Amino acid sequence: MRARDLEHLFYEWDGDVLVVNILGTPSAKRDVIGKVRGNQLKISVKAQPESGRATDYMVSFLAKEFGVSVSNIEVVYGRESIHKQLRIKAPKKLPKNIEYE
Repeated sequence: MRARDLEHLFYEWDGDVLVVNILGTPSAKRDVIGKVRGNQLKISVKAQPESGRATDYMVSFLAKEFGVSVSNIEVVYGRESIHKQLRIKAPKKLPKNIEYE
């Protein structure tokens, strides 16, 4: 496997759906899409980790970043964990570290 291939292990396309592995950081100073850590994209949000509220907040934040409605983002797993997988249906825009392939 080439180094370029390894850079993209944190996401894959399933048709027009972007599947992303997330390493979430709640209680951060600001909302930000960070760097890739292994096979996960680090996402920091200001929300507190209480009963999945930080995940809900993260979904709202990412909906704006990807140009979709909140209903177009599905939390596959990790609602109450820092390790998550999201499915983003037909994103209108992409952060700089994700490319169309």
